[in-house]
Amino acid sequence: HVGNDPEIRTVGNCVASFSLATSDTWRDSQSGERVERTEWHRIVIWNQVLVKIVEQYVAKGSKLDLEGKLRTRKWVDTAGNERYTTEIHLENYAGELVLLDAPSSNRQGRREDDREMVGAGSRPPVDDLGGDDMPF
Repeated sequence: HVGNDPEIRTVGNCVASFSLATSDTWRDSQSGERVERTEWHRIVIWNQVLVKIVEQYVAKGSKLDLEGKLRTRKWVDTAGNERYTTEIHLENYAGELVLLDAPSSNRQGRREDDREMVGAGSRPPVDDLGGDDMPF
């Protein structure tokens, strides 16, 4: 789940950034109770096609599946302490983003169970592979 509306800014090119929550659930072996752990990740999208998709379709609460590269950067806080932040980057010509939830008002006309997959790592649907001329 997206934790905040994406921030779109220009740093030469447009860049989208937002937080994303991932959750794991399991049963505690001793108590039998259901346990859930949520972790937050910072997402940074440099891929211009994906930035446009995020800007148009993604908002706080959206469900996404994405694939990118882990990047750790060093920075200095206001007290002068060195800090490190690990982010998931979807870089130019790389990364994958799948919209998992129902369409927003911007996506009227699409069925609720539709999924949209975009990005440089996306594969075309089987129908688009030109299989009509195959001899087998």
